[in-house]
Amino acid sequence: MKKNFLIDMDGVLVHGSKMVPGADMFIQSLVAEKRKFAILTNNSKYTTRDLAHRLKQSGLDISEDNIFTSAIATAEFLSNQRPNGTAFVIGEVGLTEAIHSQGYIQTSLKPDFVVLGETYSYNLDQITKATQLISRGARFIATNPDPSGPSEIGIVPATGAMAALMEKVTGKSAFFVGKPNPLMMRTALNHFDMHSEDTYMVGDRMDTDILAGISAGMETILVLSGSTKTEDIEKYPYQPKMVYKSVAEINLKKLK
Repeated sequence: MKKNFLIDMDGVLVHGSKMVPGADMFIQSLVAEKRKFAILTNNSKYTTRDLAHRLKQSGLDISEDNIFTSAIATAEFLSNQRPNGTAFVIGEVGLTEAIHSQGYIQTSLKPDFVVLGETYSYNLDQITKATQLISRGARFIATNPDPSGPSEIGIVPATGAMAALMEKVTGKSAFFVGKPNPLMMRTALNHFDMHSEDTYMVGDRMDTDILAGISAGMETILVLSGSTKTEDIEKYPYQPKMVYKSVAEINLKKLK
């Protein structure tokens, strides 16, 4: 049986708005071999349609049906915990739409959950309201633990950094749904009807992609086209199954 692929996006297929050289041929090979694959991202800002459009502008023709975000994983987690519940949400349309799609009401009046995701600008009034709600008993959920993210002007604070501030204020710990939580991987596998034993995880970060893949029972492929350098790999107590310079080097004919 040919194995499936879960593939990280940033640093693996694209750098910002630019495609990683050879990524288009890798995707075309997956399609030609009729392998199931899905693109995973911790970014909760965008809808799958938005991301499909962004990838297409970079030269990658990938359907929105093949994209899975931490926002979708978070929304499914909320629904499993408390169907048709309520949440106070800090985030962009990718997160708010995913939560609405699960039948949730978004409100600041005694919500079941406070949900923190990525946004273009964190509003202090919203953060203050969120900390008050958490202190009063709302459960604290965050889409991903990444402390910073890239932007056109350099790194900017991301969900993990803002969550740390809110944890300090409230004394309550956030539950992070996205990578490296294997819950993100398990949710994605179920979403696409894949099994961990039959799926490779391809990523550029040892501390999120590879850790999440190993924790979920998958074989892992590290690419060095993103944030990890060769000398970084030995710093970790766990190791990827395979290492390539980029997805362009992955020869599907040699993989089951």
